[in-house]
Amino acid sequence: MKKQMSSSTHLIILSLSFLLLFIITPTISGDVSFDEEWCIADEQVPDDELQRALDWACGKGGADCRNIQMKQPCFYPNTVRDHASYAFNSYYQKFKHKGATCYFNSAAMVTSLDPSHGSCKFEYVP
Repeated sequence: MKKQMSSSTHLIILSLSFLLLFIITPTISGDVSFDEEWCIADEQVPDDELQRALDWACGKGGADCRNIQMKQPCFYPNTVRDHASYAFNSYYQKFKHKGATCYFNSAAMVTSLDPSHGSCKFEYVP
């Protein structure tokens, strides 16, 4: 002989199930963003093109290139590609809200992976 559960028992089980679902489901903080983007040098671009774009970014472009100077946190690795990535990102983060792009005459690309390394932190502006 089977016993049937009352509707109140069903309601309690359903309520407890939802409560358990909320307890075990990870929550996402309001500070987390899934659309973070950094601007870096394209791996396929030759160093001479990267150097021209780097010179522009750190000169007329207005990027903050102090951290890629000798004895600064982003000087190493001391390569044109690494310095260009830092400068491109500095420019992009500084001016993207004014319409700037991550282009640099096809020398750069956008990435969702934070390129920061060691004490060298690449800026991200939401």
